[in-house]
Amino acid sequence: MSTQSIAVSLDFYKDEYRAKLSNYHLSEEQSRYASVPLKSILKCEEDNTRYPVVILYNGTPVGFFVLHGWEGVKDYSDNKDAILIRGYSVNSEFQGKGIAKESLLVLDSFVKKEFPNKKEIILAVNHKNKIAQHVYKKGGFEDKGIRVMGRKGELFILHKDL
Repeated sequence: MSTQSIAVSLDFYKDEYRAKLSNYHLSEEQSRYASVPLKSILKCEEDNTRYPVVILYNGTPVGFFVLHGWEGVKDYSDNKDAILIRGYSVNSEFQGKGIAKESLLVLDSFVKKEFPNKKEIILAVNHKNKIAQHVYKKGGFEDKGIRVMGRKGELFILHKDL
């Protein structure tokens, strides 16, 4: 019996990814919690503490998130050695293939390589966003019981030690 592993990797955003990311769809439910990549990339261009990251599936851009330094972390944690994930999503046409979970598993080595001084990854997930909570926990994040009030309700702060 052979197990086929999916080829998921991460890369910082490059202009060559723009065309694929401009044709990016999220369900109405997911759009409540994450914006499409090109909108997030504009914010990254205005803020040098935000790093746009593309999720690649067999070399094709299929997902996106932002790694945000201390300016993002400080709203959720006092750990200066942490980095925050924000705006995490996978294009709806590529969901259900295990890409999200796999991208969260390769995230550790990506952050260790690109941000060697970081010891923890954190993220904030809306208490109503049960699907995302499940994916993050499968990807190694843990809920230590920290809650913060966000614009769209209570947020669970999840942690992953590096």
